[in-house]
Amino acid sequence: MSARATARGMASATYVSVLVRSHLRSLAPLPREELSALKRSVAELGAIGRNLNQIARAANQGAKPTGPGREDLKAMLRVAEGLRAHVKALVRANQISWEQGRAETTH
Repeated sequence: MSARATARGMASATYVSVLVRSHLRSLAPLPREELSALKRSVAELGAIGRNLNQIARAANQGAKPTGPGREDLKAMLRVAEGLRAHVKALVRANQISWEQGRAETTH
């Protein structure tokens, strides 16, 4: 239990409290560090989206957009797709980690 608490960046008592609450309520809480990582990812995706919107707006107004070229745009798309996949995997891993042990309980 102590190792799992440390891996989550939590005190053991806090971890046990959150673990019990998650099992009783069927929740998958996000510890502070994991939530911060998700927020940073969302902020990065927002920045990429704003840049793409500026390029699209300029192109729709007939201007020849300056800045990133086709390959740069493809790279931004790959980054956005990678971040999306990473966030989905993180959320799923979080859910699984809180559910571990639930199926083994017999009481």
